[in-house]
Amino acid sequence: MKGFVFHGPGQSAWEQVPDPRIDEPTDAVVRVDAVTICGTDLHILKGDVPEVRPGTVLGHEAVGEIVTTGGDVRTVRPGDRVLVSCITACGRCRFCRDRAYGQCRGGGGWILGHRIDGTQAEYVRVPYADLSVHPLPGGLTDQDAVLFADIFPTAYEVGVVSGDVRPGDTVAVVGAGPVGLASILTARLYSPERVVAVDLSAARLDAARRLGADVVVQAGDAPEELVADLTDGLGADVVIEAVGVPESFEMCTRLVRPGGRVANVGVHGRPVTLHLEDLWIKNVTITTGLVDTWSTPTLLRMAASGGLPVGSLVTHTFPSARMEEAYEVFAHAADSGALKVVLSGGQGAAGEV
Repeated sequence: MKGFVFHGPGQSAWEQVPDPRIDEPTDAVVRVDAVTICGTDLHILKGDVPEVRPGTVLGHEAVGEIVTTGGDVRTVRPGDRVLVSCITACGRCRFCRDRAYGQCRGGGGWILGHRIDGTQAEYVRVPYADLSVHPLPGGLTDQDAVLFADIFPTAYEVGVVSGDVRPGDTVAVVGAGPVGLASILTARLYSPERVVAVDLSAARLDAARRLGADVVVQAGDAPEELVADLTDGLGADVVIEAVGVPESFEMCTRLVRPGGRVANVGVHGRPVTLHLEDLWIKNVTITTGLVDTWSTPTLLRMAASGGLPVGSLVTHTFPSARMEEAYEVFAHAADSGALKVVLSGGQGAAGEV
C-alpha cells in the first residue's frame, strides 16, 4: 500500500509502505476511505515534535471500513463503517478509568502518526479498537464525519469545557483555523453573550463570522482594546488559544479579565513567556491539555441530527494520491484559503467544496 511518510524535518513523501497487520488481539485494521491533515502534522514536518521518528506514516484522523480484527475485539466487526479517533485508549490504566484517554499509560494516548504509523495511508492498524474506533451514524458523510476524529473533540474538551464557558460569557477565540472555528461552534452550545474571533487572515475571520462569531478583529488591530470596550474594561471571561505560537498565547493573557480563564489548545513548538509579574494578582486560570475524546460519541450524534453545522469547514478535497499537493495547499492556507482539507480514494481533481 501507499502512505505519507515523514523522513525528517522538511522531508516527506507519498510512497510504498508495508501493509498493516494484526499484531495484538485487540487490534483492528481499517481501510481508510477519508483522511484529513491536521496542524499538528505541519508541526511534525517542521521538527517541532521530535518524538516522531523518520519512517513514520503520519496522520491521526480517518473514516473507513473495518477489514479485520483481532480475536479480543468485541464492539466492531469487518464491514463496519467507523471513525478512527486521534486518541487510542487501553481502557484499563488509571487515566483511562478517569476518561483521560489522552494520558493513557497502557500503550495508548496520541500514538497514531506519532509513535506508530498513522492514518494517512490506504490502510491503518488501530490498537485497542474497542475504545479507539467509533461506529458512525448513517446520516453522516465521510467528509463531515472525519472532522470528529480530532478538531471537534479538541475544540470542545480542551477549549470550551476546560475554559468553563458559561451562559452570558464573553468568549474570545484567538486563531480562526479549523480548531478555532470548531471552538466557536461548540462554545455556542453554552449561550455566551458574545464570541469574538481574532486572526491575521481576513478569509478566516469571514468564516468565523459565518460560523457564529459575533465580532471579528484582525490580530494587528488592537483586539485587546476592542474586547475591553465590549466588556466595560474588564476583558473576556474565557479566552481560547488556538494557534500555538508565543505571540498568540501572550495576547490571550492580555485579553482575559481578572478571574477569567485561558484555555490553551494550540500546539507550541517554542517556549512562551508567562508574564506572572502581571498575572499573579489577577486570579487567572490557565489550562492546557491533549484531547481525551470522551465527547466524541455525543458530538457525532449531534452532528448526525443537524445540531452542529460542520460542512462549511471543509474547503478542499483531493484524492489520496495527491497527498503532497494537499499538504502544500493546507500549509499555505493564507494563499489557498484552506480551512480543512479532506482526502479520499479515487482520482478526482482537487478544488473547493
